[in-house]
Amino acid sequence: MIQLAIILILAVSICFLTVFVLKSIFQPKKLDSIAKLIKQQRFVAAERAAKSLIAKNPRDYMAHYYLGKAYLADKKNELALMEFKLVNQNAIFDGHIPEVDFRKQISQLFIKFNQTDDALRECLLLTKLDPMNAENYYTCGKLYEQKGKSEQSIGFYQKAIQRNRKHVKAHAAYALALFRMKNVAEARKEIDLAIALSPETFSSYYYLGKILKEQKDYSGAVKAFEKALRDPEYKQKSLLERGSCYMMANSMDNAINEFDKAVRASKNDSSQETLYARYFLAACYEKGRNIDKAIEQWQIIYKHNHSFRDVGAKLSEYKDVQTNDSLKEYLTCSSAAFPELCKKAALEGMGMLAQKIDTMKWGIRLMATEQKKDDWMNVRKQLYLIDFHRDTEPIEDTEIRTVLDTAKSHNCAKAFVCTSSGFTSSATGFAENRPIELIGKERLEAILAKAGI
Repeated sequence: MIQLAIILILAVSICFLTVFVLKSIFQPKKLDSIAKLIKQQRFVAAERAAKSLIAKNPRDYMAHYYLGKAYLADKKNELALMEFKLVNQNAIFDGHIPEVDFRKQISQLFIKFNQTDDALRECLLLTKLDPMNAENYYTCGKLYEQKGKSEQSIGFYQKAIQRNRKHVKAHAAYALALFRMKNVAEARKEIDLAIALSPETFSSYYYLGKILKEQKDYSGAVKAFEKALRDPEYKQKSLLERGSCYMMANSMDNAINEFDKAVRASKNDSSQETLYARYFLAACYEKGRNIDKAIEQWQIIYKHNHSFRDVGAKLSEYKDVQTNDSLKEYLTCSSAAFPELCKKAALEGMGMLAQKIDTMKWGIRLMATEQKKDDWMNVRKQLYLIDFHRDTEPIEDTEIRTVLDTAKSHNCAKAFVCTSSGFTSSATGFAENRPIELIGKERLEAILAKAGI
């Protein structure tokens, strides 16, 4: 009996050993076949083969690695990142998985999905694993720059340049970082060197444009960004920057054209560049009183990102415009028609007869007198100052102080400030117990309605 038991134990052991040996022989062959399928661009077949191995052994991290590679080649980036993260958390890098290549791939996926901290951790590790590769230091510099850590970014750009004196992108990024640190002379030297090293590296012109824009050389910046458009990676960013240059130069038609191109150049409707392009496009429409188009852009932004800048507040502010024709007319009528609208609002909505009208950058200023039934009498009438604002920002107390000073200099009995955008708390507090009346959106709507606008 003892001999029989020993024989059985030996038989079972041999079976297990045979299975293990067969697995160790055939497993690499199966993985090699997945690699071949990926090379042949048969991605679905490669994914199916990798999943089959994982179904048999969920802890087969080599199979997970190859599944991630198949997904990556098939442009299924989110799925690829999920597999690579699993590998990163569990696999032992003992030479079977090429660690340097793996970390390059996973860091690029982290960057693609705006996971900056994870990307930076991988890139810092790459500087240890592959210390002579300048690209690793350059990428670390870019990531530190995104985190607003200028000193660290400069340090890594310098290390990239030390390892490769001809690393054009490192020179260009280093130039912009230097410029932001107010080192203008060195910044210009670096960007000129980058362009001299490779005039065909069009991304360098993007950094030149950023420097010129900061110096308020909008014309030069626009030309530099035009060259940067030839780099597909920088095309949308360059269109966005060109639009902002035109916007700062108050050339709104050109700005709208560039922002619209930036939106149409988008490859990802939720990307920061696309949302900013729409945001600035809306700002141009708002400034040009094309509120419907501005609202359309804000709604698209809000759909993708509820917390993007002040978009939620903008939609709330203009909510009444979509249902209130009087307010819509006030905000959207042309600059030529606006003075007559204000005269009508003053006369029929406030009982004030305009004596003088001045066009201001923010709207219209009226000097008016009260319209009374006994106007036929030759009596000296009191003068009033009335401001109609169409600016989109709440009015500050500094503006109220200026209005009061102007009213006093013209011997006005009282001043009125009308706006649809509201007043800051400091403005409201300052106006108390002073001869000035603040008319916000609700009262303005009532005045416009009374005037039949």
